[in-house]
Amino acid sequence: MEDNKPECFGDLEQVFPMSEGGLRHSPEKCMVCSEKTQCLRTAVAGENQVVMEEEKLDRAYKSGKVSFLERWSKKKRLYHRRTK
Repeated sequence: MEDNKPECFGDLEQVFPMSEGGLRHSPEKCMVCSEKTQCLRTAVAGENQVVMEEEKLDRAYKSGKVSFLERWSKKKRLYHRRTK
């Protein structure tokens, strides 16, 4: 069953790349793939989950929705999750 998965399966930078605007999106080729849902779940799990949360936190800080101290505290927590 695992052999039927495409080579790009679960690769965050291929199945959910960052756009020029700083947001992630799925390319058109992924929209027609029968494995897209499980592939995206795999791509954003584990260490990539921390990366996604850091990106979200940075966007919130830039837009003024999160203070410097709150961002620093959450980044510290995310760093510890990554190093465990």
